[in-house]
Amino acid sequence: MLRRRFLLGLIGCLLASRMGVAAPTLRLHLATLEWRPYVALSLPAGGITSVIVARAAALTGRELQVDYFPWVRAMKIGGEDPAFDGYFPSYFVVERSRRCYFSHPIGTSTVGLAFLSNAPIAWNTSDDLRKVRIGLVLGYSNGREFDQQVAENRLEIEYSSNDLANIRKLLAGRTQAIVIDQLVLRYLLATEPGLGPRAQQILFHAKPIAQLSLHVCFHRSASGKATQEAFDQALQRLDLPRIESEYFQKFNAARK
Repeated sequence: MLRRRFLLGLIGCLLASRMGVAAPTLRLHLATLEWRPYVALSLPAGGITSVIVARAAALTGRELQVDYFPWVRAMKIGGEDPAFDGYFPSYFVVERSRRCYFSHPIGTSTVGLAFLSNAPIAWNTSDDLRKVRIGLVLGYSNGREFDQQVAENRLEIEYSSNDLANIRKLLAGRTQAIVIDQLVLRYLLATEPGLGPRAQQILFHAKPIAQLSLHVCFHRSASGKATQEAFDQALQRLDLPRIESEYFQKFNAARK
């Protein structure tokens, strides 16, 4: 399988120079997925979450090296291959915490239902969704309560390999709703002209399924724990909301 790789050393070196620390001499090698606008090979500096991870890594004396895979494979390779230090961006999931050391949050994801305006979805509890055909991305966690409903086969689920495929299924009527991150949906609707004019009918439900923090998942080993602790200390020196705001201001300006 062809792997796509992106090295964010330049960001780390520039930041390290500006903040008066030594240029990185080691690498933080992580697996990830294409999840625009959080992480993607095609985005400036690899996406906003890659920028945050690269800057924190630089403060620990490392440059960030990223390999891209489908998410299930990214978790397996990043979590098990000794050539990697871990993977990102992961929601905090109890089962995963037994296999890796989670960093402090590197961002937040609002997860909810997207649907077509001419076929609205009304729900207050997950029980209301039992008769709704819902599209999910294989391997994604969507909050403890929702995941439990899925695990117990209490919901009608159709899986896809990524969010864009899920959106296309929604537009084609193969699902009645899809579970998606709000920022991801907004980004894809703004940048994927191939979705056609009906994409304007897609709405994000006012009631979210979950507000989930994003993390780096480091190997559950002595070296992984040391890397996680150093990374967390570096994160405390960063103003994440400011970094995110500046990134999207530059990104939006470049698209105009």
